[in-house]
Formats: sequence, C-alpha cells, structure tokens
Amino acid sequence: MKQYDVIIVGAGAAGLMCAAQASQRGRKVLVLDKAIKAGKKILISGGGKCNFTNLYIEPEAYISNNTHFCKSALSRYTQWDFIALLESHHLRWTEKTLGQLFCDQKSGAVLRMLLDECQQVDMMLACDISQVAFESDYVVQTNQGDFQTQALVIATGGPSIPKMGASDFGLQIAKQFGLKSVGFKPALVPLTFHQHDINSYFKDLSGLSLDAVVACNGASFREALLITHRGLSGPAILQISSYWNKGDAIEINLLPDLDASEYLLNKQQSRGKAELKTILAEFFPKRLAERLANTLSAKALADITLGEIKQHDLKAFGYRLNHWLLVPSGTEGLRTAEVCTGGVNTDELSSKTLESNKQSGLYFIGETVDVTGWLGGYNFQWAWSSGWAAGQVV
Repeated sequence: MKQYDVIIVGAGAAGLMCAAQASQRGRKVLVLDKAIKAGKKILISGGGKCNFTNLYIEPEAYISNNTHFCKSALSRYTQWDFIALLESHHLRWTEKTLGQLFCDQKSGAVLRMLLDECQQVDMMLACDISQVAFESDYVVQTNQGDFQTQALVIATGGPSIPKMGASDFGLQIAKQFGLKSVGFKPALVPLTFHQHDINSYFKDLSGLSLDAVVACNGASFREALLITHRGLSGPAILQISSYWNKGDAIEINLLPDLDASEYLLNKQQSRGKAELKTILAEFFPKRLAERLANTLSAKALADITLGEIKQHDLKAFGYRLNHWLLVPSGTEGLRTAEVCTGGVNTDELSSKTLESNKQSGLYFIGETVDVTGWLGGYNFQWAWSSGWAAGQVV
C-alpha cells in the first residue's frame, strides 16, 4: 500500500491550493478526484474568465452559522497574496464592477498556474473512492489502488452543478467520523415564482434587465435584476438567494435613487396630462413600465393621466415601486446554483488549521465547510485562504 504524508480528496480550487502549499513544505502529497480533469469548476467560473477574488474581501461577505470562523484564514492569506501569486506567473488581471477581479488570460491560465504550483504533487484523476477507513492512519480505497496517510484533507466542495460531478461526499465523510454538518442548500441561484405571479408580472418580459435593490432577512444588494421565463435572476437575485428561505418574501426597490411617491406627486403637479406609463418609461423599458402601472396598484393605471389619479393611489403606487414584496415559490435548485450554503459545522473545526477538533489528521476546506461567500470572487478567496491555511500544517 502506497504511503503519503497528505492525501487530498478534490482537485478544485481549495484542494489544489492546499496541495501546492503542502508539497512546497516538502510533504509527499497525493490528490484524488473522480473527474477526468482537474479544476473543472475553475474553468467555467466567471463565464470562463475566472473571477478569482475581490478587492473588498471582508468577513461580512460570508454566510456561516459562525460568522467569525472565516476571519483567521482570510486574514492570513488575503486577496493581495493571491494577486501576488498570479503576478509571479506573469498573469494579468482586470477589475470589473464592485471590486471583482478577472484574469485577462482567462480561467485556463489560473488552472495552469495552480497545476504548475503542484509540480511535486501526485495526482490521480478518474479516481473513484470506495471507502475511507481509519485505524492509526487513514486508508483510502479506490479503483486505482489503496493509499495510506496520516493527514486526510476533504476538498470536494458542495453538491451544486451535479453535472460537473459535484456531490455531498464531504458531508458523508464528516458523518462517518461523527462530525456535525449543516445541510447543503442551493445558493447564488435564480428564484422561481408561482405561475400566477409569472402571468401577472413577468409574462412576455423575459430578458429585461434593470438596476434594483433586493432585500431579504436583513441583507440587501444593489445590482442588476433580470426577468426570466420562470421568475427572476441577475446578480441582485443570485446574491439575495443565499439569504432566502422558503416562504420568505423578498423586497425589491425598483427606483433605488428616488422616493417614488414624492417624485410622482411632484410630476402630478407639473405634468398632470401625462399618462403614468409615459412617466415610468423614463426609468423602465416601455413594456415593463406599462406592466408595473397595471399590476402594482389596486386598479390599472397605465393609461390614466397623472392628474386623474387620486393622490393617495399615486402615493401608494410609488411606495410599491420602492417596496415591492414578492414571495418566490422556490429556486432553480442545485442544477444552476453556483454554490451551496451549509457544509461541515464550523464548531467541529479549528479556524486556524481547518482540522477536525475530535478526529486528528482530518481536515475540511473550501465549500465543504459551512462558509459561503457572496457572488463576485468571494468563494474563490475562501478556497484559496482555507486551502492555504490547511496546507501550512498538514
């Protein structure tokens, strides 16, 4: 049976970072992955351009049952450290909206960089694990042989995008060794709505995008909102989906720079002969302006002039433009979710090393842990930081 100092299960962002760090410390490292190619999720990230981190990494951008857990790793391996690694490989980057950083040479270059950093690492792909056992060491039984190690790192991510081979393997291993977990739930995912709401608000408007603030459970995001044939998507919706639970309403502010009631009442004085839909078309595409005027009030107002609308009706309509409450029926699920909330309970792990508190030599990193970042490079940074932290000690 072949012996290694460290075995890492998962050749994604966190696993490759951990492998690189451990091997560069002189450790004999083996990475196992059931996919036929390493870093498949890295390759599709950011539309193939790899949104590898964010300039504004902060603990508040992460969802976890313990909001302090991510602080140690994020503060010891920062976005600037990963930027320095990229630049040492002569890769360039561009900042886009809200501090999002993309690799100019695209996702493939970031993956090649990580694999270059893992030159001393043994890697076995298309490797199916049948059993993990522990006596004095860990024994990992696979279709390519059995391997033994004192340090086992689980970096298998969550179950989002199952067609990429994602699974809840990490939670299965946690359960085997008596560690508690928080169930995985789709996050950064489009929201779906009941057919009644789709017919009322969204029918024939699929593809329209607008700037909005979307809020739920104390969180709010101002970004683009996209109408789809099944509900709502776009960055603002993906962000809030991580905070949404079934049955919750989301609140949408369609005019975040205006007090819409005050604005419309002023327009009633100055442009009383203009139809409401005409005024709204200054802010929204015409089809959407008309739909809103007809559905966000107790009666259809689209073809009525501002002067004909009672002040309290206009004020109420304006309020709904700033505070539109909708109750999603669900999400598009794991199939399209970029990540999942949940994972191995952080109470079970050291925040400094990511090692299990009760099972010596067993580590969990990346998305397998109950730490989920916002859209925009935050989850990659958690992968780099947690992989680096474990890589220093395994």
